[in-house]
Amino acid sequence: MTLDASETTWLPAIRKANGPLYIAIADAIAVDIAEGRLSEGARLPPQRALAGALGIDFTTVSRAYNEARHRGLVEGRVGQGTYVKARRMKGLQPAADGLVDMSMNLPPLFDDPVLTMRLWSDIASLQSEHGLDLLMRYQAAGGAQHNRTVGATWLRPRLGDIPAERVLICAGAQSALLAVVSSLAGAGEAIAAEAIAYPGLRALAAHLSIELVGIPIDENGMIPEQLEAICKTRRLRALYCNPTLHNPTTSTLPLERRKAIVAIARTHGLAIIEDDAYGAIPAAAPSPLASLAPDLAYHIAGLAKCLSPALRIAYLVVPDRQSSVRMEGAIRATSGMAPPFNAAVATRWIEDGTASEVLRAIRREVTIRQAMVSRLLPKDIVQTDQEGFHLWLHLPPPWTRGDFSGRLRASGISVVASDAFALGPAPEAVRLGLGAARTHEELQRSLMTIADLLQQTPTASSLVV
Repeated sequence: MTLDASETTWLPAIRKANGPLYIAIADAIAVDIAEGRLSEGARLPPQRALAGALGIDFTTVSRAYNEARHRGLVEGRVGQGTYVKARRMKGLQPAADGLVDMSMNLPPLFDDPVLTMRLWSDIASLQSEHGLDLLMRYQAAGGAQHNRTVGATWLRPRLGDIPAERVLICAGAQSALLAVVSSLAGAGEAIAAEAIAYPGLRALAAHLSIELVGIPIDENGMIPEQLEAICKTRRLRALYCNPTLHNPTTSTLPLERRKAIVAIARTHGLAIIEDDAYGAIPAAAPSPLASLAPDLAYHIAGLAKCLSPALRIAYLVVPDRQSSVRMEGAIRATSGMAPPFNAAVATRWIEDGTASEVLRAIRREVTIRQAMVSRLLPKDIVQTDQEGFHLWLHLPPPWTRGDFSGRLRASGISVVASDAFALGPAPEAVRLGLGAARTHEELQRSLMTIADLLQQTPTASSLVV
């Protein structure tokens, strides 16, 4: 029932939570505002009346109202009571031209006002939980112990039980990658990686004067026999691998290949750098390399793709205490520490189940967007995974990656040509991100533009006067 300003008979539906009861009541206020059960200007029940109705102490309700006030959900009016003042969430607005920047590989926006309110409400609740210390104090380079413990909990479904001492908090996956690579290899030394690899790794290696040796791949990812052959002829310091929903090809390395790669790494004394940026996205995926070889692998699990790009938080799982000390020193030298506020937000979202809800919302949205791809783009040239939010488009001749991306840019669509990923000769392919479109209509128009262009030839689509 929607309440107007004259009604006061509101009772919160308190969801089960690990935190204090007053936080749960404030959360209920946020949810009911988002769902429209509490409208702007609605008056909440007097504190003593609500305490009596719930059978709890008056002080708990008072703290709950104060918490809601801190979050900007309600306001107190002298002699009148407490009223809802929450702003309405803005709906998703399409771009003016209906086209999107498909060069960015972002998780798709989900249209869930309740979950959106919950995300912001959790952020606001940190004020009462942490006070000024969270904003005015440094933390250890590897992160606060509680945040590391919660990180281990988040990773448990994929890595099993790991001690918090092996989990370090980093300022995003790129920061974690910098710490690991700079610790394992020096200028002039070599690291192996997929022949089509993450551009951030290429940039980092160039910055550190480290050589990247490309290992050939196929539709299932890195080919173990090719890695073995190169290990016999080259001295490598480490192996970088993005085994699940590989960026950009979306391939997922089968379990047997993972085991073979681990065996090769053991034989040749290679450390494994596992970039598991997309590892949380699939409902089920093969065991991570870090679970097959915990003594060899440095596992990087960023939250940008499965929770929020804005957090810039990643969990780095290292083999043992000695490597933990070494990596903590590398983090201190390269980034100082991960932002404590961001780490606290991630911890809050994980602890109260919000992170899991966001992950489920992303998965639902991915399903919808992949269905649009299946309907609109030619299946024989699209390489993708139904659980991923990007795709690898193999261009039919006579199209070249330069011509195709240039024509799309002229139509207002930006994609990434294969040159950004290739460690050797670049194939005629481009990566399309499905998550940047704010609405389904925007994505559909952009996919239709791409499909139309594929039906043309480079000459027919060009206008030169």
